[in-house]
Amino acid sequence: MSFEKKIKELRINLPKAADPVGSYVASKISGKLLFISGQISMDENGNLIKGKLGKDLDLDSGYKAAERCALSIVAQVKKICNDDLSKIKSCIKLTGFVNSTNEFTDQPKVINGASDIIVKIFGDNGMHTRAAVSANSLPLGVAVEVDAVFELN
Repeated sequence: MSFEKKIKELRINLPKAADPVGSYVASKISGKLLFISGQISMDENGNLIKGKLGKDLDLDSGYKAAERCALSIVAQVKKICNDDLSKIKSCIKLTGFVNSTNEFTDQPKVINGASDIIVKIFGDNGMHTRAAVSANSLPLGVAVEVDAVFELN
C-alpha cells in the first residue's frame, strides 16, 4: 500500500506545511538524506499547544501534541517531495523535545505520539532511531517539538 493510501485509510488530515519563521529552512536534502526542521505542537486549527508536561499538561495531552508534530513533519516531507511520498525510503531518526518540569520523567512516552504516527503511515519503513529530551522551555511556550531525518530512494 502506498503511503498516501495509508494516510487516507487512517483518515489523517495533514496540516499545511508551515513556512520557517527564522533564519533557517523547513527542510533540506543532502545526498539521499532529507532533514526536517523541528515542528512545534499545533492543533488542527493551527493554534499552538502550549504548556509544561507535569504542570499544565498530562501525559495524554503531551502524546497528542507529539502526534501533531509528526503530522507537521509528514506535511513538510510531502512539500519538499512535491506531494510524492513514494520518494521516501525510510525514516531514520526522530528527535523529540518535551517542555517539562524537573520531576516529569515520561518524555519517551510523550514522544511515542510522534513515533507511533510515523510508523502508522510508513509501516516498517517508518521504524526509526530516536531521542526524547526534556527542555525547561521551548519556542513560543509550546509543549513539544520534533525534528526528523528521512532516507530518500
